[in-house]
Amino acid sequence: MKQKLLALLRANPFLSQQELAAQLGLSRSAVAGHLAALTRERRILGRAYVLPGEQAIVCIGGINIDRKLRTLEPLQLGTSNPASLSETPGGVARNVAENLARLGQPVQLLSAVGDDAAGRNLLAQAEACGIRTEGCLRVAGAHTGSYTAVLDAQGELALALAHMDLCERLDPAFLRQCAPQRAQARLTLIDLNLPAASVAQLLQDAQAPGAAPLVAVAVSQPKMDRLPQALTGLDLLILNRAELETACGGTRLRSAAALQRAWQQLQQRGLKRLIVTDGEQGLWYSDSREQLQALPATPVQVLDVTGAGDAFAAGVCAALVQDADDLAAACRLGQRLAALTLQTDATVHPELSPALLDAPHLPLA
Repeated sequence: MKQKLLALLRANPFLSQQELAAQLGLSRSAVAGHLAALTRERRILGRAYVLPGEQAIVCIGGINIDRKLRTLEPLQLGTSNPASLSETPGGVARNVAENLARLGQPVQLLSAVGDDAAGRNLLAQAEACGIRTEGCLRVAGAHTGSYTAVLDAQGELALALAHMDLCERLDPAFLRQCAPQRAQARLTLIDLNLPAASVAQLLQDAQAPGAAPLVAVAVSQPKMDRLPQALTGLDLLILNRAELETACGGTRLRSAAALQRAWQQLQQRGLKRLIVTDGEQGLWYSDSREQLQALPATPVQVLDVTGAGDAFAAGVCAALVQDADDLAAACRLGQRLAALTLQTDATVHPELSPALLDAPHLPLA
């Protein structure tokens, strides 16, 4: 009976004792007794009945269907444009998680989907890639999120529309519910699709002794207001120049000196480390109290920009779990993964593998 109970919990760790009793044909008190025994045996770790396992990179944030419409001719606003259409799994946290899984990293995704075909397919695809999804919410009566990108004929983003309402369900109550999964994190990555209250809670949790490093990835300028004023507890913030301008009150950052001043502002708010990406211009990064350092971009032939930023964040995280102190090396690996992704029309490059961590200077494909 214990094995049947464990099988049910692996499939859905959020089942109540009454639901478990109904599926097993037992009384609720009998299920409670079995759960207590399994807890004593350390075969489960408490609500949400987490099964023990190796430490993982925990990604918290968006999961959705990505739709990409690419015009076949130069884009014209205000009229109909012939276009090609593709659909793939998406969402910043989900994309980062898949990149990490393909690199051979243990990874746990904490997100929310609707109890619909799209949501079930997204979770099945994630699990097939090696992503653990048992902590994800499945919300009855809700539509799984979607992100629609309109690309011009050169593959550059012209317009994006995001339907990410379910991310509002990833509130502090959800964080408490999935505390056992979060407790097993080697590193925690969040995207700013999360509600502001959840971001603040995660920063507070990251200040506890022994807590995993916390990395935040911006998703857009409008959502920079999800980032609290006090940033103590945030180990690393990854964002682009425009998002940094928004985070610093909308001031235009036209020079290296202006970027340095923005970095100083974030340091005063408690941020430990920063990466600012700037497209073809490369990026800026800084460890702790050092000045921002420039790193040029890797020149590539761009096919599609979608997913490149998520690949970059995954590369940074994969490198940091190997050497938490070498942010420069983490940026270089992130750039490499982004360059590979830019050369494919897939949101996540299908040929990523652990070999990239062992031989990071393999020729770009």
